[in-house]
Amino acid sequence: MAAGLTLHLIGCLLQSALCGQFGVTVPQTIQVLRGSCVTIPCSFDVENNYESNLDNTCKALWKNDQDTVVFNSSAPQQTTIKGELTGDLIKKDCTTTLNNMQPEHSKKYSFRVECNNALKYGFLQKLEIAVQDGPPRPTLTPSTLKVKEGTSVNVTCSAPAPCLSHPPTLTWTPSLGDIHETLQENQDKTKFKTSVLTFTASHLRHRQEISCTAVYNKQDGSTESSVTTRLTADISFAPQILPSSDCTKTKTASQFNCSCETSGNPSPTLQWYLDGLHVNHSDKIAVSNEFLNDTSLRSFITVSQPNLSTLLCCSSNSLGSATQRFYVYILQLQTSAEDLGMLTLFITTVVALLVLVCALLAVIRAQKTHHNLPKSTASMNQLLTSTEENEVPYATEEDIYVNTTVLRLADVAHQATISEPNSTYLPSSGPNDAGVKKSSEEKNEEGSNLIYSTVTWKGKKKKRENYVDTHQPGSSSLEERCMVGATCRDFVSSALEMGSLYGEGNVKKKVECEYASVKFKNKH
Repeated sequence: MAAGLTLHLIGCLLQSALCGQFGVTVPQTIQVLRGSCVTIPCSFDVENNYESNLDNTCKALWKNDQDTVVFNSSAPQQTTIKGELTGDLIKKDCTTTLNNMQPEHSKKYSFRVECNNALKYGFLQKLEIAVQDGPPRPTLTPSTLKVKEGTSVNVTCSAPAPCLSHPPTLTWTPSLGDIHETLQENQDKTKFKTSVLTFTASHLRHRQEISCTAVYNKQDGSTESSVTTRLTADISFAPQILPSSDCTKTKTASQFNCSCETSGNPSPTLQWYLDGLHVNHSDKIAVSNEFLNDTSLRSFITVSQPNLSTLLCCSSNSLGSATQRFYVYILQLQTSAEDLGMLTLFITTVVALLVLVCALLAVIRAQKTHHNLPKSTASMNQLLTSTEENEVPYATEEDIYVNTTVLRLADVAHQATISEPNSTYLPSSGPNDAGVKKSSEEKNEEGSNLIYSTVTWKGKKKKRENYVDTHQPGSSSLEERCMVGATCRDFVSSALEMGSLYGEGNVKKKVECEYASVKFKNKH
């Protein structure tokens, strides 16, 4: 008897599997953004004897809960809600997209299939469409982020995509790493968009807010809508000593203050070590702590110990520890003084060198000024370097009047120079070879006759020859005019003596001179 019942049950199950039944699969509820579209995932089944009735004449109808047809796939632009059939009824796919949904379209809907044959059937399964003013909020997975530093993290942002032609745009803030987007399907065949953010957890991201924003574009051209979901990263990490930790000396130089700032998650503890020995607050050492937040701690220490060599700050939590060594040996102050002394010496040396250079430049300039000669003297120096054949006459000529008595005395004594003439030099305005420009009958105080000569000044390099050592009329002499500083002095000497003076073996002169051949004549 039991075996018979079992066989009967198996037969019934096989019959129901082999024989189709009328049924439809749609979501129970779909949330839709106002002004946007909604894609209704839909599939149906018919009894086996109606399978052959599924052909191109079939149409899809959607009715509201008042049994009013709001969409007809055979005339989609003439119905209450415009849209299109995106599925294939022959394949039992009744997926439909309804456009520009408005709040008055928030109702329950049912599906009906009609063909130009015996297949006409309305399914009882209901779909509820909820039209909302704002888009659905995206979902973050995990909803809370608590990981260790160095861990690879994946955070997924999911947002419904009720309108497949206008899926949402997902944006991460901040963009910490790689982003990968996909369009996925729920169990009820509705679609949603996902964006996966992948990054490595770092203590720099601890307590940082991570957000995902979904932006929806509307079909009716109205302003796009966006919505954001956020989470705060909770990243655990070993302690670190921050760069703000330092030491400063007091004016007494035997006392100094140090601060040590540390950060870690879980919140770390902090200890001080002097020369390797753990210390706490005492008469000679003052220690105080300050909690900055749930992960940061700052500690201060004041030490009065002149023989101290090293100070150590140690921070630790369950994930690790960190240390910072401060070199506060008292000799650092002496080293600083030595450095200051070296700097002072260097500056003094540089200043002294600058003063010396300025003094040398002043001396050189004074010497150049002392030896500077008029333009005519410079021209004479150039003439002195030329050969005798290339002599250039000096630019001026003068008439010299000499007392004959003095000349005779000079001949006897063979002196090289004579006293300055009693008459004043009369410069000539003519060319160098113009001869005598003016003469006059003059007598000196003793009544002696005067003789005169025309002097043409020339630069001279080589010793002149064939001069006669006499000052008698008709004789000739070599005359010298020198510039010493700003003073011009005249000298008259015999040709023989002057020739020996300016010969090849003469001494280098330190004054600028001019030379002239003097022809003595009786005054007529």
